[in-house]
Amino acid sequence: MTTTPASPGTPVGGSWEELVTVALLGTERRALPGQQPGRQAPVALLDAAAVETVRRRAGVRPARAAARPEPAAPDPRTPLPPAAARRLSTLLADRPGTGGGGRRGAAPDLVELLPQWLALANARGFAAPPGALPALLDAARGRTDLRPAALAFAGPRALWLAGLNPEWRFALRTSSGGATTLPEAADEIQRLWQEGLFAERVALLAAVRAKDPAAGRALLVATWATERAEDRLMFLDSLRSGLCAEDEAFLEGALADRSRNVRATAAELLSALPGSALAARMADRAASCVAVDHTGETPVITVEAPHECDAAMERDGVVPKPPARRGERSWWLGQLVEAAPLAVWGDRLGGRSPEEVVALPVADGWQGELHAAWCRAAVRQRDPAWSRALLGPPSAPEAGGPGAVSLAERSKLLATLGAGERADWVAGFIGTHGLSEAFQLLGVCAVPWAGGLGRAVVDALDIARDAGSFPWSFSGVMGLAERCLDPAEAGRLEGLTSVPDESEHTAPGSGDYWAEAFQRLVTTLRLRATMSAELTPP
Repeated sequence: MTTTPASPGTPVGGSWEELVTVALLGTERRALPGQQPGRQAPVALLDAAAVETVRRRAGVRPARAAARPEPAAPDPRTPLPPAAARRLSTLLADRPGTGGGGRRGAAPDLVELLPQWLALANARGFAAPPGALPALLDAARGRTDLRPAALAFAGPRALWLAGLNPEWRFALRTSSGGATTLPEAADEIQRLWQEGLFAERVALLAAVRAKDPAAGRALLVATWATERAEDRLMFLDSLRSGLCAEDEAFLEGALADRSRNVRATAAELLSALPGSALAARMADRAASCVAVDHTGETPVITVEAPHECDAAMERDGVVPKPPARRGERSWWLGQLVEAAPLAVWGDRLGGRSPEEVVALPVADGWQGELHAAWCRAAVRQRDPAWSRALLGPPSAPEAGGPGAVSLAERSKLLATLGAGERADWVAGFIGTHGLSEAFQLLGVCAVPWAGGLGRAVVDALDIARDAGSFPWSFSGVMGLAERCLDPAEAGRLEGLTSVPDESEHTAPGSGDYWAEAFQRLVTTLRLRATMSAELTPP
């Protein structure tokens, strides 16, 4: 194989390309030009590479210096205490997926504690240490659930860095980031709204809407006719924040939109305004379908579902085509009742309270459909009285109440109640039914869990352990307890960290697993207490 002659001035060893080729193939397989294979060949290769490197650098012509970036905006928040800064570095160094899988051991899961640490730091008004920003942005890039809290904590310096590193550009497209940098000048807001990327415009609209609902609506009205259908849908969704009666005229206009999804979203938002004209129209339609029959010994609710879905119903958001294996009339009825203001049923059904209405029998098998629609209405309208009635007492059979037919629906109904009432209901549910179905319900309870709820969870775990249950069946609840149980409960849990005696009904080895799980729970609670102390302002 022939080699390219070295150009004038090229040192012995050839051009840079030739040096790279020799390095890749190895000096035993290919020698440098003018050199012989042997023990000195690698040394000669490195010497030639060093000479060529200096030669190449010396031949580079100076270029015009680029403009220096503007300095980052100052962060006026309180600097993070040193101990908390060290804790943050430890949490950020622990990456998801680094464990070997299988048994977790008794060590706390730092990955799951990072969101809680960020929530505490944000609540107490601390600023992120500049040196931690790259790792914080990397963590937020890998976990979308972490982004709002991480970017709020990172502050304006993170947005400055994101403008310099393409891998962190997601921070510029996140609504919390956009809200942090909301321009104060009206002209700049208009420029960004007219010229910005779609994600930047979504973030801007959410930020303006949160600060001034009328101004956000005005932005949307100005360009509504020229927006794409999928963009209109995203923009319309931003009106959920600060939804008010002043939005009704715009939303009524959106009912005539070309996009079915836009029309449906507009109708949903209007139905969440009990005083809107759409809510009144839906109330009339729904009330005409439901009545109380007093002819028998006991009053009974009778239902006459719609026989057609006319153009006016469709314009108000009723979807005419039902899903597979669903009857048309029941599908239309459910949509009408869901969108009707719940206040209409007191007068329509004899002045009864929500509890009395829900307790009435429903004729001809319509109870499930009617109560499910009331559940959706209670969630949409955030009505605690109806949610309470539809949930029923937590000790009821299956604790579902007359209207809740699934754990997901119960969770949504619970979310409309106050934090204390929510915790009491879930504690009562666990006390009666155990933990087998409680995971989803626990997810809607305020953190840290109230004392009664925390004790109910621990007692149920203790009962499951004594009964010889498989501990891995409760790993989800145990993980929630690590993040949500009040750290003050750690002392009470010490007695559960020992290995219990195994009986003939106990799963082999389950005692060790239970002891390990409770040890991890205690260790995690104490670590959370330490984290909170480190984040306490002096």
